[in-house]
Order: sequence, then C-alpha cells, then structure tokens
Amino acid sequence: MSDPSLKVLVVEDSRTVGAFLSTTLRAFGYACEVVTTGAEALDHYGAAKPDLILLDVMLPDMEGFAVAERIRRSDPESWVPIIFLTSLESEDDLSRGIEVGGDDYLTKPVSRVVLKAKIHAMERIVAMRRRLIELTAQLSEANKALARQSEEDALTGLANRRMFDLILAREIEHSRRTKQPLTLALFDVDYFKRYNDALGHIHGDQCLREVAQVLRRACRRATDLPARYGGEEFALILPNTPRTGARLLVQGVARLLAGARIAHPDSPIGEFVTFSGGMTTVIASETTTSLSLVRAADEALYAAKGAGRNRVISFDGDSAPAPAPEAR
Repeated sequence: MSDPSLKVLVVEDSRTVGAFLSTTLRAFGYACEVVTTGAEALDHYGAAKPDLILLDVMLPDMEGFAVAERIRRSDPESWVPIIFLTSLESEDDLSRGIEVGGDDYLTKPVSRVVLKAKIHAMERIVAMRRRLIELTAQLSEANKALARQSEEDALTGLANRRMFDLILAREIEHSRRTKQPLTLALFDVDYFKRYNDALGHIHGDQCLREVAQVLRRACRRATDLPARYGGEEFALILPNTPRTGARLLVQGVARLLAGARIAHPDSPIGEFVTFSGGMTTVIASETTTSLSLVRAADEALYAAKGAGRNRVISFDGDSAPAPAPEAR
C-alpha cells in the first residue's frame, strides 16, 4: 500500500513525460509536484523537502547530475532518494549518476510497472530512514536521561557524588592555573537519625529535599555547585570564592534554612532542623588534591559538631579550626 504522506518531486522538462508521471504517481496514491528546470528543482527542494526525487538527466538550464550534486552538497546530513530519468544507457552515465548522489535509474519511456516497483523500493527505504530517525531521537533522549542519572542525585536533584568528584577535581585544576581561591563546604543535617526515628523515612526524604532546595536557592552563580555528598551530608563547591565571600554565602544558607522552619520533633538544640558545617578555602598548589580538601572540610565539620552543632567552622590550610558565624 502506498504511503500518502510520501511527497515526490518530478523534475522533467518534457510536458508530456511530466504529465504522465504526475498522473501515474497520483494514481498510485502519492503527492506529486512537477518542475521543469534545475533551478526550480533546487528552489523546491529547499522549500518543500520532498521524500523522493525523479530527476531528468537532460534539463534546459543544467544537467540533472549537477542538480543532484548540489542537493547532496546543500544538505549533507539529510538523504532523499534520487532516481534519474534518462534515455542514456551507457555505463559511464550510470556510474556518474551514482557518484554525484543518485540512487537508481529509470529509462525512458518509463514503464508504469517498473516505476511502481522502484517507487515502492524507495518507499521502504524512506520508511526505514524515518524509523531510524525516530529511534535515534529516542536513543538521544535515553542517553540524556542516563547522563542526568549519572550526574544527578535521584532524591534531591542536586549533583551526586560522582558529579561532585568530577567538578571538584576540575575546579582544583582551575584554581591552580588561575591562582584564584576555591572554597569547599560540607554540611551535615543535625540529629538526622533522630528525625528519621521520630517521623519515618518518608518525612526524612522530604526533609533532605527541602535542605537541598535551600542550598540550590543560595547558589546564585552558575559556577557554584550544590551537591549531595551522601546520606544527610551535603556539599558546596564555590570557585573563585575567598573565605569572606564563602562565609557570607554560608550565612545566607543558614538564614534560608531557618526561614524554611522545618520542624524537628526530637532535636536537643531547637525545634527546627539545623545543620553543622565545615569549610576550607585554598588557592590550589601542586599538592592540593580532592582528598586533601575534603579532609580539611570534614575536620572542620566534625569540629563544628563537637562545638555544639548548629554552626560552621572554617579550616584554612594548616591553621587550627576557627569558628565562623553560627548558622542561626
């Protein structure tokens, strides 16, 4: 059965042949347009994008070979079947037609039976190509989804641990090259196990989502990266951010979290969810690694917990932890 959506462009300077082909193709159930010159064919191809072209080799303004060659050059990513119409039967002409981008030949006078057979063959190829395009688009979307899954934490929508590791390594190299400061902050939701024990894991998951949203809102630069480091632990990678700027941002995170007023029914330090944090700021040297930064921020985080929680402590270089503004 013919595909009524198949659009055929006939390029034929003979009015008689053009009328025959047009009538025959429409009788077969195809949409058909007829033009008589190479220039018209090129214009129509650019405007209408036919699914199949029947192209006379001998045209009044240029050879059909030249038309086919220009179509292929103008749209190399696409493919439209081209069947040459010719009275020529030499092997050189056949070879040339294939070289310039033709796919098949019809010898004049054109037989209805042969025309229908060749159109059907090309129709199958067009259908397979359309399906291939659909599958390619589906594969592309699937690959994008997989990429998101490989970089995004499923629960919070923040960058996951894998993405965190990749970006931290990249930003260390950038800091080393540009001599600009880089800040890493780690946060831990205070008494999160007691929150889960009191309200259950469904509420616990929602709490983590809300904390993630707070971190996302606090990061206004495209280069700042909030991430879920693991469990109830979160991270911020802040490129080109000195210690003072990082402190201000962390204060902003604390204010946003306080404003969220996430009730904590079993916290010894308050009625709402709080966090403890540790941060470190460096201008990366040859010895700076992701491990050394995470270790420094983690030591500061544990110092914050030891100091009573609900606060952030900064650890810079080899200096001892020094208290930053409390997250209240």
